[in-house]
Amino acid sequence: MQLTVVIPTYNEAENITQMAEALFALDIPGLDVLIVDDESPDGTGRIADDLAAHYPDRVHVLHRTGLRGLGRAYVDGFRWALERGADFVVQMDCDFSHSPSYIPRFLEHVPDYDVVVGSRYIEGGKTDENWEFGRWLLSWWANSIYTRLILGCKAKDATAGFKCWRRETLEGVDLDRIRSQGYVFQVEMAYVTERLGYRVLEIPIYFEDRRIGQSKMTVPVKVEAALRVWEVRWRHHRLRPSDRLMYDSP
Repeated sequence: MQLTVVIPTYNEAENITQMAEALFALDIPGLDVLIVDDESPDGTGRIADDLAAHYPDRVHVLHRTGLRGLGRAYVDGFRWALERGADFVVQMDCDFSHSPSYIPRFLEHVPDYDVVVGSRYIEGGKTDENWEFGRWLLSWWANSIYTRLILGCKAKDATAGFKCWRRETLEGVDLDRIRSQGYVFQVEMAYVTERLGYRVLEIPIYFEDRRIGQSKMTVPVKVEAALRVWEVRWRHHRLRPSDRLMYDSP
């Protein structure tokens, strides 16, 4: 089994080393890490290169020029992983909002599903106790009401960014379809996956607030993501399972 963990980074110098160490502490055979860095001014890319030198063939770095967005970082990372034969791909944040300890649970379930999602809003899921009520309410409403109402999604946590994908699912989604550059990427992937009829399992997670560093989720970013949900619907509402892109296994 080959498992690639894709981690986009921008100014995560204080977190990236600890995250890599936490992932390798899981002792999962075949696990490697791809760090996708957008010229972080705090030196994250240099630290990532040092990690790649320290963990040869286990840590890889994809350097991109400019700040090109979370969505494109994941698409580039997914393509990289698929080209190198990954059987499963995990996507996650670098700031420990997503605990690596859930990855073994993902791997337990993914043989029976096409994608496993770490969800804050199904029974048993939870967000950080330090979240202000207004922040929690906005996030819950955006996922459980707004996005589901517009898209008709079954997902309780459509903006979830902690997922484990089967290779065949990412291939079938056809990453050329995915146009989102920012945070609405998560919604677009969730919607396309459902429209194509893939089996999705949400498992409860505890979503911890970032330990170190500054959140990139500003108010303008949230507003833009909310408006772009309509664009996602317009672009993909005609998709059917027959629209899956089929590949021969490597």
